[in-house]
Amino acid sequence: MIIAGLDVGTTGAKIALYDENAVLINTYYNEYPSDHKNGKHEINFADIKNGVMGLLKKAANEHKINAMAVTSFGETCALVDENDEILAPSMLYTDSRGGAECEEMVAKFGEKELTLKAGTKPHSMYSIYKVMWQKKNNPELFAKCKHILLGEDFIVYSLTGNAQIDYSLAARTGAFDVEKLCYIKEVLDFAGVDEKLFSKPVPAGSVAGGLTEKVKAELGIDYDITVINGCHDQVVAMIGSGAFSTEYAMDGTGTVECIPVILDKKPEDLEFYSYGYCAVPFLDGKFACYAFSFTGGATLKWFRDNFAELDALNAEKEGKNVYAELDSKIDSTPSGILVLPHFAGAATPYMDTESKAAFVGVTLETSKYDLYKALMEGTSFEMLLNFDLVSKFATKPKGILASGGGANSDVWLQIKADILNMSVTALSCKEIGAAGSAALAGVAMGVYKDLPGTTAKMAKKRKVFYPNPENAEKFAELYKKYKNLYNAVKGL
Repeated sequence: MIIAGLDVGTTGAKIALYDENAVLINTYYNEYPSDHKNGKHEINFADIKNGVMGLLKKAANEHKINAMAVTSFGETCALVDENDEILAPSMLYTDSRGGAECEEMVAKFGEKELTLKAGTKPHSMYSIYKVMWQKKNNPELFAKCKHILLGEDFIVYSLTGNAQIDYSLAARTGAFDVEKLCYIKEVLDFAGVDEKLFSKPVPAGSVAGGLTEKVKAELGIDYDITVINGCHDQVVAMIGSGAFSTEYAMDGTGTVECIPVILDKKPEDLEFYSYGYCAVPFLDGKFACYAFSFTGGATLKWFRDNFAELDALNAEKEGKNVYAELDSKIDSTPSGILVLPHFAGAATPYMDTESKAAFVGVTLETSKYDLYKALMEGTSFEMLLNFDLVSKFATKPKGILASGGGANSDVWLQIKADILNMSVTALSCKEIGAAGSAALAGVAMGVYKDLPGTTAKMAKKRKVFYPNPENAEKFAELYKKYKNLYNAVKGL
């Protein structure tokens, strides 16, 4: 029996296939475009669908897939008409439209009531405000809308004809009560949006059904695949990495760095939400809180693209990755340089899109490799700052489970261990989101016994990094300065 996990992202989709023993069989990937111009940040769900169908067609013709769970990015939604045609390009969470509509909602209900029900401070990034913008600015288009679908439920609906969405992704609409696990009627009424337009909320791991005959014909297969709801990509990454308790947090370092922390209960203190933190439904009545930076791995990519041309050539000659070449030129001792890593604005805890990056402490003795190391340190300090704030409201984790591209750098992981002053475990699994989705599908089908046991097989520990006491002490002194860096630079 073959179980699949489909991970739908903003730049591409990937699928991972596992056997009945949770052993990886194969992976597939397909890219699609997004559009950032004239102040608009958009993606076309038709491109997403085409990308997913092409990906699935190849996988389903090479292997007989029995079941598949779907996970996706959040917030961005598609408006679909009665013929299942997409009515307009979809606004990504970084698109500024919806700000005025968010202010209207806050003026009506108050920030406190909205925050405590939705588990997040009102913000234009959430689906409901984008929908309000469309309704106000394109009323004739919106009148044709029969479904409002986010990534996961859009694919589930496209494959099965059944519109259902898991609780964690529904929470990214900004119109979902994270404790009662239902849409907030007052919010939808004020927005003038019929609840029936949104997909039915269900727990992660719920079976949606089999493929429609039309889809099977498009895929060119004569067998059925059971489709299952996964969850929001950050939650499924937690599942895939094996973070099921407050003892461990998952660190996913790709372009963005996100460290979701598990909460035993939803915080009622508004200070928690003022930092941009949220309470997203997780498993077994727990919640997930997202601490994140807009530029995690993106900072190193910026360095690579602008300063590492010779290193890239050397790496190519030696047949190795350019980042491995750069890592070979540094060690994990503190650089002494402070970096505010706000290359694309600041995420939690500042939520300041106007913030800029800064290097402090550069001298004539500073080499480009010192700057490279300092970038690793700056992103790690930013996560420590988040941990310290979150720990005011929740249990601080004892260790980190690292995944994503950043988990390939032993130097960076040692720096993280020293700065966070906790163990950092590098996981061997490359596609942690797809693995988490496959685990949900396998458990739903009764093929796998439970999630922790399954993901322990899928995401084996590659190496554990422990804090170096000498470095940790030096980093602790630098961190005292780092905590003042944002405010020192902001005024400039």
